[in-house]
Formats: sequence, C-alpha cells, structure tokens
Amino acid sequence: MKNITCTEIGGAMYAFPSIHLPPSAVQAAKEAGMTPDTFYAVELLDATGICVVPGSGFRQKQGSFHFRTTFLPSESKMDDVIDKLRKFNQSFMDKYS
Repeated sequence: MKNITCTEIGGAMYAFPSIHLPPSAVQAAKEAGMTPDTFYAVELLDATGICVVPGSGFRQKQGSFHFRTTFLPSESKMDDVIDKLRKFNQSFMDKYS
C-alpha cells in the first residue's frame, strides 16, 4: 500500500504504521469533527469491522498520521484481514485523491 509505511516489527504484538492522507481526506475529517487518523480508523471500522487505534492518542508529530494495530488474528485469518485492509485503503484513497 503506497500510502502506508511501517517499520519492521521485531517481536512486539503492536504495529504503528504511518498513513499518508491526501488533503481532501484531511478536510473531510475536519468537516466531520475528527482528527484525520480517527476519521480513517472510523471509516475502516465501518467498512470492514477492523478496529485500529488512531495515532493521535499517542502524541504523534503535528501533521503526521498513524494508527496502532495488533497481530491478534490467528495466522489462518491474517491474509483475509490484510486483504480487507488493502481493499478498504484503496477505496478510501480513490475517494479522497
């Protein structure tokens, strides 16, 4: 996913990917009364049932956006979760790019 980057996870059960959001998504979040990463997380939850924690609750740098996720799904379900995230992310980016 071109707009999501993450450092390699070395034994932790959490990942904290950066999400690079287009200005129109940032504006839509503002109009909805949310931080951009919260907006992304809520849209993700509504569309897929995948729950992530917005990075704005972790004192991220001004102008950067993140979310925290865990590796709790069983290995047999991870491919499905990643596929759902990939499809959602592409749809979100198409909508706001």
